[in-house]
Amino acid sequence: MEMTAHFANLKQWFQTGNNMSDYTFESQYWGDCCNTFDEDQKHYVYARYMGLKQVGYSFDVAGARIIDIGGGPTSMLLKAINLAARSLVVDPLHYPDWTYDRYSAKGIDSLVVRGEDIFEQGYDECWIYNCLQHTDDPDLIIKNALGAARTLRIFEWVDIPAHDGHPIELTKEKLDAWIGKEGQTIRLAESGCFGKAYFNTYTHE
Repeated sequence: MEMTAHFANLKQWFQTGNNMSDYTFESQYWGDCCNTFDEDQKHYVYARYMGLKQVGYSFDVAGARIIDIGGGPTSMLLKAINLAARSLVVDPLHYPDWTYDRYSAKGIDSLVVRGEDIFEQGYDECWIYNCLQHTDDPDLIIKNALGAARTLRIFEWVDIPAHDGHPIELTKEKLDAWIGKEGQTIRLAESGCFGKAYFNTYTHE
């Protein structure tokens, strides 16, 4: 999608009255975005369960054009090789300008908008990871993800009661119903990943 179309989407988002949540918790977590190791280390765990091919410290995506919903200032797309041009990171927070320069240097577009309010199409894959607990309407986000891409790869934490900064409690049953395919769960304790995780890869026509 051309950048003008992205701006058109953003205009539509503002015109529809976006009801954006208070993202103070997330903003404080990221701070100045200079040290993102806490999240970066987890990417290699997420990737294993999302079915990505790891090559060294990178993920070979074999020419796929990918949309990352909730990728923040350090999307896993930055670690991708053989990534198609005009892949996209969507996130509702505005981060320091240099984080967007880094995306641009890799040929990745970025859009400051909620996952609930995207109107994207034409991607090979959509990635969602460690994101949906922080949102207003995860069901709608998954619908938008499935509309944006043929394949959804997802990794989320489940069975964590809602609390400050994480207003949504996710469960396997909810995620299975929203996606339309049964996923799997596993308990993890490695590389910053602690708890019960859900993962699923779904390809539709």
